[in-house]
Amino acid sequence: MSELRSNDYVIRIHDDPSLIDATLWNALLTMQAQPTIFMRHEYLAALHSSGSATARTGWSARYLTLSSGAQLCAAAPMYLKQHSYGEYVFDWAWADAYQRHGLPYYPKLLVAVPFTPVPGSRLLAIDAPARIALAHALRDHARDIRASSVHVLFHDADDRAALADSSWMIRQNVQFHWDRASSGEPDTFEAFLSRLQREKRKKISQERRKVAAAGVRFSVRAGRDIGPADWDFFYRCYVNTYRLHRSTPYLSRQFFRSMAQTMPDHWVLFIAQRNEVPIATSLIAVDPQRRCAYGRYWGAVEHVDCLHFEACYYQPLQWCIDNGYRRFEGGAQGEHKMARGLLPVRTHSSHWLDHPAFARAVDQYLQAEGQGIDAYVDELSDRDPFKREA
Repeated sequence: MSELRSNDYVIRIHDDPSLIDATLWNALLTMQAQPTIFMRHEYLAALHSSGSATARTGWSARYLTLSSGAQLCAAAPMYLKQHSYGEYVFDWAWADAYQRHGLPYYPKLLVAVPFTPVPGSRLLAIDAPARIALAHALRDHARDIRASSVHVLFHDADDRAALADSSWMIRQNVQFHWDRASSGEPDTFEAFLSRLQREKRKKISQERRKVAAAGVRFSVRAGRDIGPADWDFFYRCYVNTYRLHRSTPYLSRQFFRSMAQTMPDHWVLFIAQRNEVPIATSLIAVDPQRRCAYGRYWGAVEHVDCLHFEACYYQPLQWCIDNGYRRFEGGAQGEHKMARGLLPVRTHSSHWLDHPAFARAVDQYLQAEGQGIDAYVDELSDRDPFKREA
């Protein structure tokens, strides 16, 4: 841990989130406009202690805190990155441009939740001045260690305001979320289907019948009812998904053991069975207080046509409707989600590049990209899957 002093705060850089008081961190998180369970100390600490997000995997912790006496005034989960994997906001072209001009793009600094493209508060602060001071400290630290850039991903409007000066650039993207109000406040899955246009409703019904006709049935485990054997089978499915794509899982088995121990009430597991033998799982994260669910991980050990849609969308949506949840976030990308009742939502990130010429070039690119996003969202609005009001 390193320590600096400004006129108002003691600024500390922590190479392990467990060095930060969990109670103070979580209390600060609850004060934010858009807190999520993925910014809880337990979640971030598990990523580190499980070996999932560490220097060995290219995620060197540089957690930044601003304190005044015993009070934690501001904090951010920051990482020194040697690559751009696991971020879901793609800057590979920027890195390539730096390399072609003989300049190092890595290391860079990233403020984000590793492997978790969920929008929410990133710059935790007791008030707007503390948040602005935190934003300045991010940039100052980048210059001190000669990092090429700082990137704050999937942040909220308060973060965007703190970063809204001429040297930070805003980038937009689109995700697809289900919202109970936008779906007509359904109290059953059948009521949700009735609000969809006929062709969408018909397609979903056909997909669900295919899974049922294959003899697949689902059971649901929530919270502490998810046993060790359930977690083991889930992880087997999770790893198999990566193996089929010739890739390596981001998250270790130990990470999920930590989740079962420290955040058990924030997970729901859907288990697909055929002839009473489990063949697939889908795991969602849930926030019971804010009535929000997040599609996270899926995998199967046997292929069944349309099983992915049933496990990852229809079962979670039915669970959300039955349990009074207000929102289901489907994760990064996936325009196909719109046909299943998830609507487009803009997400934002902010970027600071130290090199003036590259900053100007990237800014021009982001302005053009933003216009493309605007046109894309307008196009999607014309393809609303729900019935139009008469």
